[in-house]
Amino acid sequence: MPINILMPALSPTMTEGNIAKWLKKEGDKVRSGDVIAEIETDKATMEVEAADDGVLGKIVEPAGAQGVKVNSVIGVLLSEGEDASSIGPVEKSPPAPTAAAAPRQQPAAAQPQPAQRGGNGEIAATPLARRMAEQAGVDLGAVQGTGAHGKVTRDDVTAARAGAQGAAQSAGDGGRIMASPLAMRMAAQAGLDLRTMKGSGPDGRIVKRDIEQAIAGPRAKQMPPAGVPAARPATPQPSRPGETFTRVPLSTMRKVIAERMAHSKSTVPHFYLSMDAEIDELMKVRAALNERNKETKLSVNDFVIKACAQALREVPQANATWDDGAVRLFDVVDIAVAVALDEGLITPVIKDADQKGLAQISAEMKDLAARAKARKLMPEEYQGGSFTISNLGMYGVKEFQAIINPPQAAILAVGAGEKRPVVKDGALSVATAMTLTLAVDHRVLDGAIGARLLAAIKRLVEYPPSMLM
Repeated sequence: MPINILMPALSPTMTEGNIAKWLKKEGDKVRSGDVIAEIETDKATMEVEAADDGVLGKIVEPAGAQGVKVNSVIGVLLSEGEDASSIGPVEKSPPAPTAAAAPRQQPAAAQPQPAQRGGNGEIAATPLARRMAEQAGVDLGAVQGTGAHGKVTRDDVTAARAGAQGAAQSAGDGGRIMASPLAMRMAAQAGLDLRTMKGSGPDGRIVKRDIEQAIAGPRAKQMPPAGVPAARPATPQPSRPGETFTRVPLSTMRKVIAERMAHSKSTVPHFYLSMDAEIDELMKVRAALNERNKETKLSVNDFVIKACAQALREVPQANATWDDGAVRLFDVVDIAVAVALDEGLITPVIKDADQKGLAQISAEMKDLAARAKARKLMPEEYQGGSFTISNLGMYGVKEFQAIINPPQAAILAVGAGEKRPVVKDGALSVATAMTLTLAVDHRVLDGAIGARLLAAIKRLVEYPPSMLM
């Protein structure tokens, strides 16, 4: 039976993706585990692997296809002995929403099967699924295989891990409604009751497409209340007669950034704290360490990451995120660092940053940044984090105010190090200083806690030997 190749859900919040390229052509033979296509999400380019042996019988969504919905058929895999004539009509639209993420590859009209064991007793799984399960601590025996003959695929492992996280979250939430921040805002604007809706996202989470479908129903035909003028979309006015321009559509990444940042500035009560930190001592220590170790070149940002991680240990109240009416305090310190890409920003995460040395932080950051720019990060490498650093000092920016990345409670904006006049012991002198600006969510932290955190960061940056103890 032909096997439908579906647009995979590569992260719990993914609703659509782009076909970056096909690595196999129609008629090519493929083996289980072969990479057959690359999918571009809002953050990374991910590989799609074949769940079984066969022949790529049909490419439904060509390379370059944009906004392909999760679970839409993007191609068809033929089993041994089948030819193109056995492929029936293919629907591009995704199947009816279900409470859990649908599989990437699944025989037509087939249902997920328990993971199958081969003659040697080993769970049938693709090589990549096996590696991911080992890294994530997922028991393959407890995962439902959705590939051909019950084989476990990468999506099955991702869904199992996301399901475990979602179940743990729901258990401690007292039955709260699971919905994305954008879906909540859209529902509030449209007057929809989320309690009456069924989510089509992972683990039944209500996502943007669920709200759009509800709005497109009978409610959309209702007239606005009397006396309230219908809203008109804002139309840019030409600055002069005959003005010409080029309208550039937003990339998937840019759309996500626009939605998240608009949501943050409109719903998160920001306040800002700034301090100047002198970094002459840091520059001396950095130069000495780089001279001793030619292989690992430490950057100023590496010291800032370490300083923030240690400061969050000193001020644990700040190692927190907002959680819909509650504050979530973390036992681990995971630092997200903004990395600029051509089409936007991504924030790879240094996990357990407080427990790592400067050399390890530097090596990890270089690796994450390089793979981020190549769009090769795995979702778990750029999702999460309890605190973010945005450094524009290398661009000569003296100081700036960053926008908080929800649900995090704070983000540190780092300016350029420059020679400035300072007063020491009543005398004017010159020091190398940079401005640190902390943006804080006032729902989670008050000014006093934010000030303590920023003071701790400043102290560690100004005296880096304390980071080496």
